[in-house]
Order: sequence, then C-alpha cells, then structure tokens
Amino acid sequence: MNNNGIFRNRIHPRGSNLMYHLGALIAVTAWGISFINTKILLQLGLSAVEVYVYRFVIAYICVFLICPRPFFSNSIGDEVKFMLCGICGNSIYFIAENTAVNYTLVTNVSLIVTTAPLITAMLIGLIYKGERPSRGFLTGSMIAFIGVAFVIFNSSFVVKVKPFGDMLALLAAVCWAVYSILLRPLNAVYGVWFITRKTFFYGILTSLPFLAVEPHLISLEQLMDPRVLGNLCFLGLVCSLLAYVLWAQSIKRLGVVKAGNYLYISPIVTLFASMLLLHENVSIVGYIGCALILVGVILSEKLSSRGKVSATR
Repeated sequence: MNNNGIFRNRIHPRGSNLMYHLGALIAVTAWGISFINTKILLQLGLSAVEVYVYRFVIAYICVFLICPRPFFSNSIGDEVKFMLCGICGNSIYFIAENTAVNYTLVTNVSLIVTTAPLITAMLIGLIYKGERPSRGFLTGSMIAFIGVAFVIFNSSFVVKVKPFGDMLALLAAVCWAVYSILLRPLNAVYGVWFITRKTFFYGILTSLPFLAVEPHLISLEQLMDPRVLGNLCFLGLVCSLLAYVLWAQSIKRLGVVKAGNYLYISPIVTLFASMLLLHENVSIVGYIGCALILVGVILSEKLSSRGKVSATR
C-alpha cells in the first residue's frame, strides 16, 4: 500500500492463470444472466435508466464499505481516466445498450454489442504496435463471433437494419472496448477495489442527468417489492460488484484482448438462462452456436499461445 492508502497490485509469480480464466468466466456468466433480471425489472415497470442507477448504487455502497479511502487518485490525469471508465464501462454503455432495444431488434443489439472483443483487439493493435493480435487469435475470435450470431438468431434469422438503434448498440460496443483499454494503465497503479469504486462512482454521477429527465419513476413501495428488490440486489451484488472486480483482476493478469474473448460466452449463458427461467425454446441453431463459441474461444487461446512460443524461438 502506498503513502496515500491506495492498494497497489501485487506482483504475482509466473504460473497457472487458471483462477483468472475462471474469474473472467464467472464475470461473463453473471453478465449473461443479468439480461434476464433486467428484462424482469423492465416488465415490473422500471425504466432502463432506473435499473442501471439502482443496481449500481447498491454495488457502490458495498464497495465503499470495503474500500472507503482514499477518495481521490494520485493525479488529475488518473481521475480523468477513472471518469472515462465510469462513462464508457458503466453509464453510457448500459444506457446506450438498453435504449437501443427500443429502436431496433434485440437480435441486432446483441450481435453488435458482441463485437466489443474484436474492436478491443483492433484498438490495442493501433495503440500498441507491438501487441497486434495474431492470426490465430483473430481466427478463433471470428469463429466465436459466428457462434454468437447462431445463438442470437436461435429462433429466427430475421435481420432488419434500423440505423439509430444499431448505431447506439455499436456505441455500446466501442465504449466497452475503450473501458477495457483504459483499465490497463490504472491496473498497474491501483488495486481492483479502488478501481471498481471509482468506476461505479463516476458511472452513477454521469447517469443522474438521464434519470432526471425520466418522465416517471417508480414509487418507494414498488421499489420495496420483493421481486424488484431481489433482482436489483442480484444485479448490484453479483453482476456489478463481484463481476467487475473479477473482470479487473482478469484483465490485469491475462491482458485486455485475451480476457475480452470470454465475452463471447455471455450469449450462451443468456440462451440457457432464458430457457430455464423464461421457458424460451432453444433450437438446433442455438446449440450449434454454443459449440462454435466454445471452439472459437479455445482456439483463440491455444493458437495465440502457440504464436507466442514460436516467436520466442
């Protein structure tokens, strides 16, 4: 811990990264399930902005109790980076994604948002010339992306281009890629609890103007409904607090691109969660998509690792 109380990342010995792969898998699993909880809350009368704000307020209170100090980072530059993380990885990402559903098909939004790992890999290649993704990694990523398309179009292959909604979905994907890249320098200096707390704080702060213009907010009585409170607590404690901490740890250890590839698994989780909790049907197309995603993620991991070994010989 440094002078002003910010926990620095520990130096981990070289060895197995299994626990960090598991952490990334748990995070994307939680995010995959979160679509179900969000859908239930929307059906219970909450707006998309309300769902976002309430879940992250719960998460922020908890992370503040765990890491209350210091309040500010080491420099104004770092504070700006944290604000951008809050905007890109929280407020604008979630609001753009949820709003896009109102203007285009859910399948369009789901497919476009899952381009985030590919956008991340391309941005990393542009910013850091020595870290351009290998052909093997890109091959595995493309296979996984095709699998995502199969999963999303599980019940229908209808695609309609609706520019405004599709652009909002693309904005969400770009925001997530920028957020993942911004975590790199911050992870080198600050601990994951501090990063998570700062990200949540700025995410909530920048979402308040959206909440202020909402035409209707649910009452306190509705908010205390066990179904509403239960889903919000799950979203806040598991899908926000736990998932973001695990994601920051995974990026720190595995790297932005490799950890980002796990995002392709999220649609699989959503598919089966929808089948179990919402009783939606899964067709053979959905099962083929799941298989392609798993093959793509495994291939990208194996081929990129092989490429690194070959490059060192």
